[in-house]
Amino acid sequence: MIQSVKISILFLSCFLISCQSDNSDSKTAVSPIIKPLVLTLETKPDPIKYLALGDSYTIGQSVCETCRFPEQLKSSLYNLNTNNSFLLKIIAQTGWTTSNLLSAINTQNPTTDYDLVTLLIGVNNQYQGSSFSVYEKEFPELIDKAILLGKGDKRNVIVVSIPDYAFTPFGNGKTTITTEIDKYNSFAKNYCLQNAIAFINITDITRQGLSDLSLVAKDNLHPSEKAYGLFVERILPQAVSTLQNKN
Repeated sequence: MIQSVKISILFLSCFLISCQSDNSDSKTAVSPIIKPLVLTLETKPDPIKYLALGDSYTIGQSVCETCRFPEQLKSSLYNLNTNNSFLLKIIAQTGWTTSNLLSAINTQNPTTDYDLVTLLIGVNNQYQGSSFSVYEKEFPELIDKAILLGKGDKRNVIVVSIPDYAFTPFGNGKTTITTEIDKYNSFAKNYCLQNAIAFINITDITRQGLSDLSLVAKDNLHPSEKAYGLFVERILPQAVSTLQNKN
């Protein structure tokens, strides 16, 4: 009888432990349901005007015209609501530094009614060995220009980080390039944070270039259409936020 009671107690103890274990497992196994981000864009009465400022990374050196990121961004925005129309203007050229871009903006004197302005600049300051102090002076000037062209509203401006060309066959993994690109991006990011300007980091995407050559264009230096598509995935939510509820 005593042995029977011991066995019963042992069985009950094992059962309780099993129940506790099952409950614990069931609690840890339950994950919160994460709803996918659904982007929508309301219908605008007038064409949406988008201005892209930059250098080779904006003009899309070594990729087709519709492959560059401003065109892909425009297409992605259009696909969200095909009732809208878009007007895209690009002021960018391969090799341009901040000085060149400032000069081009002054020369072209674009209108100041853009709903969206993107700015990606600085790699040629680094590549051409320009003094970093030039970037420190001229990047804020370009931000001011971008704000002016974006209806005077800083919420209409999106700054995109500088890609890291060290992670291309041309750059050949040179750490000095990466260190200097980080310096430029750090300054731009901090300036944007301090002034409530949207800053989108895409540099990490380009740092996969040596392990995934499909992210590099045929010139072995610039981003490919695929890479620009990944840029747009990062930029699109902010672009939608910028355009939403604005006439």
